Amino acid sequence: MESTSARVVSLPEDEELQPWEGAGRLGSAEYAQPGDVEEVRPKWGNPLQFLLACVSYAVGLGNVWRFPYLCQMYGGGSFLVPYVIMLIVEGMPLLYLELAVGQRMRQGSIGAWRTISPYLSGVGIASLVVSFLVSVYYNVINTWAIWYFFHSFQDPLPWSVCPLNSNRTGYDEECEKASSTQYFWYRKTLNISPSIQENGGVQWEPALCLTLAWLIVYLCILRGTESTGKVVYFTASMPYCVLIIYLVRGLTLHGATNGLAYMFTPKMEQLANPKAWINAATQIFFSLGLGCGGLIAFASYNEPSNDCQKHAIIVSIINSTTAIFASIVTFSIYGFKATFNYENCLNKVILLLTNSFDLEDGFLTASNLEEVKSYLASTYPDKYSAVFPHMRNCSLESELSTAVQGTGLAFIVYTEAIKNMEVSQLWSVLYFFMLLMLGMGSMVGTGTAILTPLTDSKRISSFLPKEAISGLVCLVSCAIGMVFTMEAGNYWFDIFNDYAATLSLLLIVLVETVAVCYVYGLKRFESDLRAMTGRTLNWYWKAMWVFVSPLLIIGLFIFYLSDYILTGTLQYQAWDAAQGHVVTKDYPTYALAVIGLLVAASTMCIPLVALGTFVTRHFKNREKFLVS
Repeated sequence: MESTSARVVSLPEDEELQPWEGAGRLGSAEYAQPGDVEEVRPKWGNPLQFLLACVSYAVGLGNVWRFPYLCQMYGGGSFLVPYVIMLIVEGMPLLYLELAVGQRMRQGSIGAWRTISPYLSGVGIASLVVSFLVSVYYNVINTWAIWYFFHSFQDPLPWSVCPLNSNRTGYDEECEKASSTQYFWYRKTLNISPSIQENGGVQWEPALCLTLAWLIVYLCILRGTESTGKVVYFTASMPYCVLIIYLVRGLTLHGATNGLAYMFTPKMEQLANPKAWINAATQIFFSLGLGCGGLIAFASYNEPSNDCQKHAIIVSIINSTTAIFASIVTFSIYGFKATFNYENCLNKVILLLTNSFDLEDGFLTASNLEEVKSYLASTYPDKYSAVFPHMRNCSLESELSTAVQGTGLAFIVYTEAIKNMEVSQLWSVLYFFMLLMLGMGSMVGTGTAILTPLTDSKRISSFLPKEAISGLVCLVSCAIGMVFTMEAGNYWFDIFNDYAATLSLLLIVLVETVAVCYVYGLKRFESDLRAMTGRTLNWYWKAMWVFVSPLLIIGLFIFYLSDYILTGTLQYQAWDAAQGHVVTKDYPTYALAVIGLLVAASTMCIPLVALGTFVTRHFKNREKFLVS
């Protein structure tokens, strides 16, 4: 494949530029204009590669561990109503917009927005900064997946039982107070400190796994579309194979129907809950990867005639369908776990009552437990009162309603269920391999979002080959990521996960929409799309871009901003080894400063670059005026 370095292609004076080749002559000379790079820009091997790249990028870990949580929190099947509506009014229109911009401008995020207006260069830079920050912490999840994957070959699974204490006279005290899966996560995987102030040193085992994760990413993005186009066949398809296997296994597990019934039973009152609609919009927005520059980068390698509208619809539907499909798998396994814990709880109560009241073995069962408890309470009130504090309140509904998301779902709840399955090593290997493929697929897109603007830059690509740029990006990201392998690393991971992208991406996509509709001009953009794809932009896309989607983004932005302000002092969940569970603590001042810097690092790019461009152009015009 030819180099991505831009070179100017001179056209004969009588040769007419195509509509997609002649726009945006306001752009900087550092980034080639749309008509300048057509002959040398790499392209996807076929449209399927582009489609799979977008699917692999969009379908990520959020589909597996956040969407099921939202279903659980906001009414099960009724949550699908706001989710589908937000897909229609927000997801598909904004995805189509980004794909169309990338395909139209034929450049990465910085060059694309600079072509529309030099004042918008900061939008592309902001996308680049967000993608870099996301890549730094996101690959840590792949690090944990690799760690668990390697440990999945042990028999028994290392998180299935508590280790012995130092005297070998009983189980480890921390593990007994928590659980074996929590102990393996917090102590063996993270070796977590009691607070963010106690950083500890870099731990060599997670550091080694992080290095391996970045080596895999480097090999995937090494040669741009030439290597990425082949990798996405695997990263896009393998998770579905594992999900199908897990679905078959999940549906055969005892109690799976309890989980599925809980998921699909609608709680219609949740439709009146504003947070259900806000979270549906947020899930659609972030799961598609909007605003990060990855979609623009992928589309920039398309043929100009590619039907990006069709691909936007297909990717949106696949992404949302996958989230629902993954939820079915998750809730079938969640039902198994909840039923297992519920029945285990009942057996402990039965054993306690049988021993305390000298009942005949087998007399007390789950079916007559409540009846016998009432009888014992009325017949032996004093004795029952003494036993009662030691009895757990067993509730299947309570087990099913325990909502967990993120790493808690992936590395604690799922591992809790896997350890109780037959041939648990096999299911563990498959699960963490799937997580790794989902994570790597998203990392390929994020890496492309970073590398495309860099390789498009004449100033950078003239000095460094594509492979060297990829290597430097991965090396720097890996070095910064070592922070997350320290004992306080998980606390810093949560800071990056919560604050590095949320507000920034909302602002970026809002400016993108306004830029296309009101700066570049909707009629002009519609004309470009018609010339490229032969499709006429219908009323639906126009209404969403001009009015509905921007208003929705503004609403989300205001909600998150007010939520941060009203929350007061920001807090985090710290692990208390003595109690065996997490406790809430306030962030120290320096952590709050880091949070502020993370938000400002990207959002301030937009106004500062616009201001810098204005000042520069003002002084240049003044110099020209004085010279003349």
